[in-house]
Amino acid sequence: MTPTTTGTAVTYWTETDSPVGPLLLTAGADGALTSLSVPGQKGGRTVQDGWRHDSGPFRAAGEQLAAYFAGELTRFRLPLRAQGTPFRERVWAALDDVPYGATTTYGEIAARVGASRPAVRAVGGAIGANPLLILRPCHRVIGAGGALTGYAGGLDRKTRLLTLEGALRDST
Repeated sequence: MTPTTTGTAVTYWTETDSPVGPLLLTAGADGALTSLSVPGQKGGRTVQDGWRHDSGPFRAAGEQLAAYFAGELTRFRLPLRAQGTPFRERVWAALDDVPYGATTTYGEIAARVGASRPAVRAVGGAIGANPLLILRPCHRVIGAGGALTGYAGGLDRKTRLLTLEGALRDST
């Protein structure tokens, strides 16, 4: 298979199992992760012709994800490279500051990035477009009244992730 190239860009991919289903990871030639998607994800990535299947660039990500799902890792330390508008990139960076086991609201994220109150919808759109699920913790963002709203990976996965982190009680 020939890798996808745009100039010198190469996209590597691998899949790994997890407690929330299979995870599709992509990375550039420099090893920086460019996406983590789940099946059925709104706006998620799927393998494209020309991508290079190679688990090598994903060893550290696999180890850290396994430790996260085992409850042993609370912060990922991986090179990430998501591309978006400057506004989206500010919102995504704000997600990185939401601690493990905590939640925040769309309004609080809007305030952190200097967006006006009416811009909360735009913040929600940027969070929904986060290409690095789990790694960039958009699952920690909830509605103002504490409701579990909006998660591109599905509310069941959001609930499972927040329960794993102790932000929600296990209702089983």
